[in-house]
Amino acid sequence: MQKVISMKTGLEKRFEKLTALVNRSGIPNINALWRIAKDIDLIKLNIKFFGYEIARELAAALPIRQGLTPSHVGLKSKASTQSDLESDWVAYWASELKVPVVFHRKLWELAYVLQALWEHGCMEPGKRGLGFGCGVEPIPSYLASRDIVVTVTDLPPEHGAKIGWQNTNQYAATLEHAYKAELVDRDRFDKYVGLEYVDMNAIPATLRDYDFCWSVCALEHVGSIKLGLAFIEKSLNTLRPGGLAIHTTEYNYANDAETIDNWDTVLFQSHHFNELAERLRAGGHSVAELDFSVGDKILDRFIDLPPFAHDMTPSQQTHWGRDNNHIKVAVDGFASTCFGLIIQKKHTATPE
Repeated sequence: MQKVISMKTGLEKRFEKLTALVNRSGIPNINALWRIAKDIDLIKLNIKFFGYEIARELAAALPIRQGLTPSHVGLKSKASTQSDLESDWVAYWASELKVPVVFHRKLWELAYVLQALWEHGCMEPGKRGLGFGCGVEPIPSYLASRDIVVTVTDLPPEHGAKIGWQNTNQYAATLEHAYKAELVDRDRFDKYVGLEYVDMNAIPATLRDYDFCWSVCALEHVGSIKLGLAFIEKSLNTLRPGGLAIHTTEYNYANDAETIDNWDTVLFQSHHFNELAERLRAGGHSVAELDFSVGDKILDRFIDLPPFAHDMTPSQQTHWGRDNNHIKVAVDGFASTCFGLIIQKKHTATPE
């Protein structure tokens, strides 16, 4: 086994030497592999530039919409699309979160969760909500501003440090990271929001009888596709009968044959969602209609490529690290976008 590892390391070193742009003397490293690979990184940056530029121009051209109110759109379990981000319902929730409408799938996720909560009557004062893997998202602060009781959860600090989320601004070690002063005053936030450290693979039995729960692109990080699907089902245990679960995750929409599993980030396919919905419906739960359309507009066809801002050099960040707005993105070679699931727990309580 040790010999195999050593040989692989040697091959990697040989590959790096063959694909280096210059040799030790600064002379172009001319060889057959270099001729193929030398411009690939620049091609990626060109693609990123034009995709981001289109996204900026389209966002700037959006109409200024004033006086919007929430409206029922009959939200489905669905993928993120450009049409959604151009809609009045996304514009309304963006205004509520005090952020501009941009063509980024993260904004879509936040608006999707809030729209689903509103459509199912979960925005009333006194309701109780449970957020999984909340990181620094603004949803807890917004819900607190509406007098909704929220439990924010994230991994214990030692686990968050291990997987590096603290370095990518996705981890809420304390409630301080979840507090958004532009959305709610501190006294109200402290009154309505509490923090629990929770492993999503082992939800404690103390978290029960919530009116709703949600997660935003967290369940693809629990270790495997099987564990992610199990988390969705187990999250229903935290709800009262008739409670609502809303989860968004990564969706591998362009490859039905292969996907990433048993990794830090896994990618779900349409058949995973279909099979899950079938199981849940058989158990008496309701699942909003599944819509696997990924849209057909220009930004629905732009698949962003690495490197992303956190992997760029300072010079690259200056030119390509800002306004990295995308709806579709390449994840280890797979085209992916966000997919949202809306599940209503059955109204009749049964032993767990």
